[in-house]
Amino acid sequence: MAGRLTFLLTSPRVGPGLLSRDAWRVLDTATVMAGDESDPTVEALRTAGVPVEVVDATDSWATARALVEAADETEVLWVTASDGDQPLTDAVAGEVTRRQKPPDVEVLVGSWDVPGARLLDLVAVMDRLRSPGGCPWDAEQTHESLLPYLRQEAEEFAEAVASGDRVDMAEELGDVLLQVAFHARVAAEDPDAPFDIDVVAGLLVEKLVRRHPHVFGDGDATTAEEVAANWERIKAEERAAKAARSGRSMGTA
Repeated sequence: MAGRLTFLLTSPRVGPGLLSRDAWRVLDTATVMAGDESDPTVEALRTAGVPVEVVDATDSWATARALVEAADETEVLWVTASDGDQPLTDAVAGEVTRRQKPPDVEVLVGSWDVPGARLLDLVAVMDRLRSPGGCPWDAEQTHESLLPYLRQEAEEFAEAVASGDRVDMAEELGDVLLQVAFHARVAAEDPDAPFDIDVVAGLLVEKLVRRHPHVFGDGDATTAEEVAANWERIKAEERAAKAARSGRSMGTA
């Protein structure tokens, strides 16, 4: 009687020990194998008391054959690498196809990205580009040198909106987002008053909550016109408070 081979997929943006109930259920009974000793999921599983056998997966076809043979009469779980292990999964598909009675093969998603998770990838890529050993051009940029690109990308997104091309809109909006991430990364290196992307996002969240009291507080606005009026009123109050703070800091108030 054939067994089962399960490929465990996890998100690299989610803590390696935060797995679904179904994932832990299979982990409790299966022979667990992996191809990367340094995989954070492997470490997390071992910490949780799950034995994990790490094998040399350099040869995808040999590894596939070994996995399918091991799964002939038992349950085997393979901890899939963050890149998806496509050469290995392709090899397993080929190995299963040529057998008369192959084991069942399934993909089990152990953790899912939350909305916005790919923004973490953007921050990581931007950090790599700006850090030593990254991109020389990116490393030389300043807020001032980047401003023309910010204006240009905003204009190109406006053009994409006018065209109605949804693919173009998504791409151009990504270019605008790149400018935000780039400026925030440059700002993080300022020796006197640094701030990073988390500060930018945090201030934005505070502003959105503050300017939507009808959603997050006890404000009253039922029409778009009332919301716009409240927005401008709150914005004016913020400007006045900001001016007062600035005057006090300069000794003029």
